[in-house]
Amino acid sequence: MSKNIKFSPPDITQDEIDEVIDTLKSGWITTGPKTKLFEKQIAQYCNTSKAAALNSATACMELTLRLLGIGQGDEVITCAYTYTASASVIDHVGAKIVLTDCGKDSFHIDYDAIDAAITEKTKAIIPVDIAGIMCDYDKIYEIIENKKNLFRPANDIQKAIGRVIILADAAHSFGAEYKGKMSGEAADFTSFSFHAVKNLTTAEGGAVTWKDINGISNEDIYKQYMLLSLHGQDKDALAKTKLGSWEYDIIAPYYKCNMTDIMACLGLVQMKRYAVILERRKHMINMYNDLLKDINVEYLMHYSKDSSSSGHLYMARLKGRDVEYRNNVISKLAEMGVSANVHYKPLPLLTAYKNLGFNMKDYPNAYDMYKNEITLPLHTLLTDDDIEYIANTLKKVLI
Repeated sequence: MSKNIKFSPPDITQDEIDEVIDTLKSGWITTGPKTKLFEKQIAQYCNTSKAAALNSATACMELTLRLLGIGQGDEVITCAYTYTASASVIDHVGAKIVLTDCGKDSFHIDYDAIDAAITEKTKAIIPVDIAGIMCDYDKIYEIIENKKNLFRPANDIQKAIGRVIILADAAHSFGAEYKGKMSGEAADFTSFSFHAVKNLTTAEGGAVTWKDINGISNEDIYKQYMLLSLHGQDKDALAKTKLGSWEYDIIAPYYKCNMTDIMACLGLVQMKRYAVILERRKHMINMYNDLLKDINVEYLMHYSKDSSSSGHLYMARLKGRDVEYRNNVISKLAEMGVSANVHYKPLPLLTAYKNLGFNMKDYPNAYDMYKNEITLPLHTLLTDDDIEYIANTLKKVLI
């Protein structure tokens, strides 16, 4: 019997619905007490002093680059194998995008390529925790420490850090761990996504966490995120509700990307459920691994003695196959009721990055990973029967 299995629908229960209704009745539907509570819970979960909740992971990354004073004349390194947001934010602030290849037979950035790409103009690197698996941050820190003599700081935060800054694109890895550290406390700054397809969702939304920086106040960093995300206004709506407290100033002509209480209230409920969500994802990944172990498919290892993934995506490679074969497999799966996907088209294949001068032939590892990659459905509305059906359907299609 054929099924209709969606790729990544949101997991919303009656508890989330009730919390949204409570928020609508509360009179606070934009940034208010539930957003502030959500920020505290994120920081606690990630073992950081503070967190700032915004309307997307993209906003988190862009505002972090602006907070760090990165712009015209600077360079920021990221990987060719990622979604556009990892690189577009670099362009938004006027810095130069420096793309590196991914490692051989790896979806993660090529660590040797980072070393080769660092110059006196390099201010930051944006590694990508693809599928929820954290990068080798020890290796990245080792590389940038060895190159710190090249670093030319341009503001107080850059001076305090004293080397190339790591801004993790952790859109996929909320809840992941690496060598005893949670995603959110490993990199200097970490950007999370709570988009509708993510493990934990606020419909749209994101948050940024950061490590304590000697000589820099966490409260000052938080206030700067708030200014950057709300037009440079020195009081948010919550602060202006105090009696007689209408007066405000605009510090600078900044941006508008704050999180709302309607979004945050979804996150508060999902946080209560999150341990169960992660455990369910781990169970499904282990099921897939067992069901697919005897066919010519190579899948990502999400769990090891050193790290534990958030289990965001089930990415596999059809070994020895090409783009045409992979696309045909996706079409056949769709005919049999299974919606599959590809993560990702490397950036140099996209018009925007071709127009910036990037050429796919310069990133052979990224192309090799892309050409036969297929992402199978992985979400907490799937049953064990669904996982078996997807795996067995893939086996039939591959015969």
